[in-house]
Amino acid sequence: MSTTHFDKKAKDWDKDVEKSTRAKLIATKIVNYIKPTNQMNALEFGCGTGLLSFALKDAFKTITLVDSSEGMINVLKEKIENQQIKNFKPLLIDLIKTPSKIEKTDVIFTLMTLHHINNIEQISNIFHSLLNTNGYLCIADLDEEDGSFHPKEQNFDGHFGFNKNNLETILKNAGFEIVHYSIPYTIENKETDKKYPVFLMIAKKNTA
Repeated sequence: MSTTHFDKKAKDWDKDVEKSTRAKLIATKIVNYIKPTNQMNALEFGCGTGLLSFALKDAFKTITLVDSSEGMINVLKEKIENQQIKNFKPLLIDLIKTPSKIEKTDVIFTLMTLHHINNIEQISNIFHSLLNTNGYLCIADLDEEDGSFHPKEQNFDGHFGFNKNNLETILKNAGFEIVHYSIPYTIENKETDKKYPVFLMIAKKNTA
């Protein structure tokens, strides 16, 4: 996945109010289901400017925020400094290439990132290896769509959302148990009147 597009978009990313609204809603759903304690540590994969983590900052002891876009991480660091957030650890890394640089954690969450990752089986296995036993993986992403979500000029080479059954199978093969699935949000394209449901799938690691 190329980071060029996200590097260019980083400074204006938070100007889209819908992104913040979506992140807050997903955060509430995650907290309501897994009921985290303030002694739990978390990891956000593909954090961008950290919208989801900021909505969850009081729910966890620490949150490690990882992204491979330097532009996004730079904006994130500015936000952390401006808001004086003490429990965030931003990291500019490609988790797929260097998963060993991450300590094990209790919860992993990711919002609208997974469809940009080519090898879902590989990243699912990495997630499983990074979670403590009884840890949770929370994926919020696009339901299966017709390929119209990303404008052609972005040279998008990822997935057109995810089929629920196919993603469940991949996660089960990686060692997860699926414990929750819902459609808490829908993105509406006002220019085309198309709607894109966003699902929340929560999986649990029951064994080491």
